[in-house]
Amino acid sequence: MDQQLQWNAAQVRRTFLQFFTAKQHQVVASAPIVLKDDPTLMFTNAGMNQFKDMFLGNAMPAYTRVADTQKCLRVSGKHNDLEEVGHDTYHHTMFEMLGNWSFGDYFKKEAISWAWELLTEVYKLDKARLYVTIFEGDKGEQLARDTEAYETWRALLPEARILNGNKKDNFWEMGATGPCGPSSEIHIDLRSDEARAQTSGAALVNQDHPQVVEIWNLVFMEYNRMADGSLQKLPAKHVDTGMGFERLCMALQGKKSNYDTDVFTPLLNKIALLANLRYGEEEKHDIAMRVVADHVRAVAFAIADGQLPSNGGAGYVIRRILRRAIRYGFSSLNIKEAFIYKLVPVLEAQMGAFFPELKQQKELISRVIREEEQSFLRTLEQGLLRLDQIISASKSDLIEGQKVFELYDTFGFPPDLTALILRERGYRYDEAGYAAEMAAQKERARAATKLESGDWSVLREDDQEEFIGYDHLKAEVNIMRYRQVKTKSKTLYHLVFNLTPFYPEGGGQVGDTGFIEQEEERIEILDTKKEHGLILHITEQLPVDMEASFSAEVNASKRVSTSYNHSATHLLHEALREVVGTHVEQKGSLVHPEYLRFDFSHFSKLGEEEIKRVEDLVNTRIHTNYALEEFRNIPIQEAREMGALALFGEKYGDTVRAIKFGNSIELCGGIHVQATGEIGLFKIISEGAVAAGVRRIEALTGEKARGYYNQKLALLQQVGQALKNPKDLLSGINNLKEENAALKKQLEAFEQRQARQEKENWKNSLQEINGMQLLMAKTGMQAGRVKDILFQLKAEVENFAGLVGAESDGKVQLAVAFDETLAKSKELHAGKLVKELARHIQGGGGGHAFFATAGGKDPAGLDEALAKGKEFLENA
Repeated sequence: MDQQLQWNAAQVRRTFLQFFTAKQHQVVASAPIVLKDDPTLMFTNAGMNQFKDMFLGNAMPAYTRVADTQKCLRVSGKHNDLEEVGHDTYHHTMFEMLGNWSFGDYFKKEAISWAWELLTEVYKLDKARLYVTIFEGDKGEQLARDTEAYETWRALLPEARILNGNKKDNFWEMGATGPCGPSSEIHIDLRSDEARAQTSGAALVNQDHPQVVEIWNLVFMEYNRMADGSLQKLPAKHVDTGMGFERLCMALQGKKSNYDTDVFTPLLNKIALLANLRYGEEEKHDIAMRVVADHVRAVAFAIADGQLPSNGGAGYVIRRILRRAIRYGFSSLNIKEAFIYKLVPVLEAQMGAFFPELKQQKELISRVIREEEQSFLRTLEQGLLRLDQIISASKSDLIEGQKVFELYDTFGFPPDLTALILRERGYRYDEAGYAAEMAAQKERARAATKLESGDWSVLREDDQEEFIGYDHLKAEVNIMRYRQVKTKSKTLYHLVFNLTPFYPEGGGQVGDTGFIEQEEERIEILDTKKEHGLILHITEQLPVDMEASFSAEVNASKRVSTSYNHSATHLLHEALREVVGTHVEQKGSLVHPEYLRFDFSHFSKLGEEEIKRVEDLVNTRIHTNYALEEFRNIPIQEAREMGALALFGEKYGDTVRAIKFGNSIELCGGIHVQATGEIGLFKIISEGAVAAGVRRIEALTGEKARGYYNQKLALLQQVGQALKNPKDLLSGINNLKEENAALKKQLEAFEQRQARQEKENWKNSLQEINGMQLLMAKTGMQAGRVKDILFQLKAEVENFAGLVGAESDGKVQLAVAFDETLAKSKELHAGKLVKELARHIQGGGGGHAFFATAGGKDPAGLDEALAKGKEFLENA
């Protein structure tokens, strides 16, 4: 074990990559954890994702042997580990996958022998603790046992430790369709010698034992799973291996849990410090600390790669993960304030050297997490109030499952937290009803997003489709392949051409539209997207003659408008860095024919003067008419030496395209103007926050910008006419404002006189009941006035009790006030009373012992509420 302690996490990672470098593998960077150009996945959930195009034969690999460590995230779909995270010691949301790859180069013999060499001769794991599995075959799939893998393993370890595995465990598939093949897993038995003597590790392989775990999966990609379920041979045989970095560290460091390794202990120590607890003393606390430690990694890497928490898509998944961590901190660690953001420096210190995006984006990550925490903690407070209302309204100790689901769906309240609070108050909830509501929601979500893609029908074989849209808007094309895609509401078709002028959606730019035609037939191209290296032209119908040649034409006016906005986006980015600072980095964009949207890192609102300077800089560069300087297919290092800006969260190849206008130069694959003068005009129409540390600008160019100015001028003319065309329009507006202020002052004075009169009326209407001076009244005054009068009466009238119902501006309100002495002597509590009375006006509320308010939506219930209040006080 002493020898094992020499391995820290950084050494484990470095040794893996050095080993495969010596085996002639090219070490490549991890792809972003957030996928932007793969419609089938939100996140990278396996090391092979970035190589899918190579496996499918849609792209040529730059290297035939590759090694990497890939950031992965598994929270949804087939690989859903989220609810297990924290409760066991080896599941994670974000994890690193160490992998080596062969694209048509070596196969099973080399992959197996090198894996064994690395584990046993370099890392020096105990051979007697290792077991391997091979694919036993499957009659239904007509697949034979993997005898090649078996024979290779038999030369390395005893037959007793070579186990047959079924299709579930030893035939790896990316999803319902796509590359797949038999696999060979390597498992390690980390139990004590005593436990191993009692039960063989072979009996515990793939049985979810926390100390008998898979550490490496060697997948031999030979097949492509089709939509009809059949298997077709891939164009070439590939190797795809994935080794769980965290589990490997556990084995090498002699630990029984991933969380006991130095991958997690710095985070757990910090969490324990913040919670004033010790990790390892109580299971409830340990689970919560593991959840937080795991989830902050997932959220931090996602933000670093450009995905901010939001209410939709990948952003919603990240928000869910973070909110799960916040809930565990709130309910299990008793931390009622933002704290997770304080873990970011610890994570950056651990992993920033190998993943520089953490170091460079640390401040943004911390700010985003902190704001999300504060926002959700406010939501939890609202949820607690709602739970109080549900309990108050319940006629039994069993709360409806639908109500518990509402708390979860609206406020993020998990059922276990709700159950805990209910149990403390003597209530429980209908678990079956909750489960039914949850199942119904999942089914609605599945139905809304269900997409059925048919298999490709290949008409012609071609090495690779060619994009010619930088130079052409028209081309003669042939359809190479097509497929049908069914959604909930319609059936569409995807067409792939031998070459295309249509730009596919990507890099923030929308996809081209247009048409293809031949003779009397014309097919509209509704959109253009990219998937696994293929450019997909989306239509509502197929041509009659699929074998014909077609004239393809892009919608030129939309393309031109889009190019204005894309080039203006580059000029905007440059101007922001000049005016605001070089810390500005692009965090997202949308380039549309109608407008542009640009998200960028900055921590405060832009002032009017800053916005004007940015606008002026962009317009100056438009009028300077800088010519486009385009650098196609240049080495990425050369582009960086030219000063080209690259975006975080983007995966670049070895060769890139750079776009230069004047001093602005960026890596970009989009469509641009030939010279900036074509843009014509640039106008910012809004600037605001989208997340902590991220601002958003929306702007118009060309005719849209001119139309905006014309609209504003027309509005000014209308304002002038409304003010009877004063010579000085601004003075006319200021005079109107002064008149309005004077009228408001008069109204305020009138309301104050009215309030004084109402106070006297109320004082004269006091009833002596049960030793108190009771005020019961209905009024049309606003809530603020009512509160002022009640506080005055409380101070002036001994043993004062007030019940006031107010209807104002379409709102219904109740107010309860007690003199402090009276409240204490009779143990009265205004907050509790108003909460009970609020039921009669279909509302809710609360407050302090001496004053409280409630709002509702049923004015007809005011009289009953006041009567019930009086009845309660008569018997108090």
